[in-house]
Amino acid sequence: MELKEIQDLIKFVAKSGVSEVELESKGFKIVIKTGHGTEPRHEATYYAPPVTVMPQAVATAPAQAVAAAPVAPPVTEATKSASPAPPSADTSNLLTIKSPMIGTFYRSAGPDKPAFVNVGDEIKSGKVLCIIEAMKLFNEIESELSGTIVKVLVDDGSPVEYDQPLFLIQP
Repeated sequence: MELKEIQDLIKFVAKSGVSEVELESKGFKIVIKTGHGTEPRHEATYYAPPVTVMPQAVATAPAQAVAAAPVAPPVTEATKSASPAPPSADTSNLLTIKSPMIGTFYRSAGPDKPAFVNVGDEIKSGKVLCIIEAMKLFNEIESELSGTIVKVLVDDGSPVEYDQPLFLIQP
């Protein structure tokens, strides 16, 4: 059944005053219901054969490889530069910088470039902390706080969610 035919059927049901129409044919089923409120309500349900989507292994493999190599040193530096117990035990005085968007987190401008910030770096408001790539756009994330980087919470090349913690800052 074509889209135009479905639209015509919905218009016909709305004009006829019928409360429900169900049409089933080979490979699909359409149910149109009208409500009795101030406006007629139309619902169309279409059942199609299932579509299988395969994940792209090629796209994820390089991101994992990139994340594995450069990430290990910063984590080690973080645990060496800060005593092991205080970051997990005494986080009440630390501020969190969170992701303003969904995307891929990058600590530097390129694979061969140095990280924007490292553990122990003093930062001021307006300093670029990282890049988040969203829909092929590279967005520089600037600090709104001043202080010292205590911990980087996300691995380079990892996906991040909106409002996900990225850095811990000592004010």
